[in-house]
Amino acid sequence: MAVYTQLSAEVLADLVAEYDVGELVSAKGIAEGVSNSNWLVETTGSEKNGKRFILTMYERRIDIAELPFFLGLLDHLAANGCPVPRTIHDRSGASSRMLHGKAVALIEFLPGVSVDHPTPQQARSVGRVLAEMHEAAQDFPGTRANNLDPHASVRVLADCGRDALAKIDAALPGVVPVAEEIADGWPQGLPQSVIHSDLFPDNVLMLGDTVSALIDFYFACNDAMAYDLAVTHAAWSFSGDGHDYRAEVGQALVDGYESVRALSPAEREALPVLAQGAALRFISSRAQDWIDTPADALVTKKDPMDFFRRLEFYRANGAEVFAA
Repeated sequence: MAVYTQLSAEVLADLVAEYDVGELVSAKGIAEGVSNSNWLVETTGSEKNGKRFILTMYERRIDIAELPFFLGLLDHLAANGCPVPRTIHDRSGASSRMLHGKAVALIEFLPGVSVDHPTPQQARSVGRVLAEMHEAAQDFPGTRANNLDPHASVRVLADCGRDALAKIDAALPGVVPVAEEIADGWPQGLPQSVIHSDLFPDNVLMLGDTVSALIDFYFACNDAMAYDLAVTHAAWSFSGDGHDYRAEVGQALVDGYESVRALSPAEREALPVLAQGAALRFISSRAQDWIDTPADALVTKKDPMDFFRRLEFYRANGAEVFAA
């Protein structure tokens, strides 16, 4: 259950009163998510802000000093027509508040469902909206460095140690020299914007084949747009365990992206390595979580080998997959 802090009805009502959204009607904890407490909030509404919202209390893994970047990005993208929930500002104009010593934000609720087995049509829509987001973010004034690049993955894997990696899977220590190779050869000078960098299917809401919302921008940063496409490709184009590559989905994703923003020759050439770096990022973070999570924790561990298989696929087939 992703509600780490319990809030009484009275506290929630007082908090809602700080916004121009009417009076609190109901608040239901949301089970999804692992880092923050979330509630679906319904109010009597206001003409300006509607009736349904997501209330988030930031519990861990997010530097509160970076909240203005994340929340400001939502507002910027929403104002530029992207399907992104805007932040509801309180009566003083602030995008976040402190409650019980923790930061909270009220965010617009957008309808839609996440898909488990995307169709090519859905992937095309995601690619198109990703490119539109990149273009809309070009003039966003905020900046944030990517602290999860391949060099960071190398450090994480080193901290894990080969023996601990081998306990997850005997093949996993073999990723260490590959990670060093990827980091050393990481493409430079590619066109940049603010990127989402974590656009898995559960961070996209859809109504049929239409993207209704991109959510969870808490890994957003300034980096190469082609890298964001590679992350999304790795997240959308395979079976969950990484055994099966769904070529029609992967191609539709890239085609949808290029229907809005054409890739440069340098970006196209870099995509095989960028996709390997994307897989590496999730291998390292999942391995770290696997090792650090107590055995009795009520958390489902995510297998780093799901992305190890993606990494192997991109190393063997990346040039063919991303050929123009």
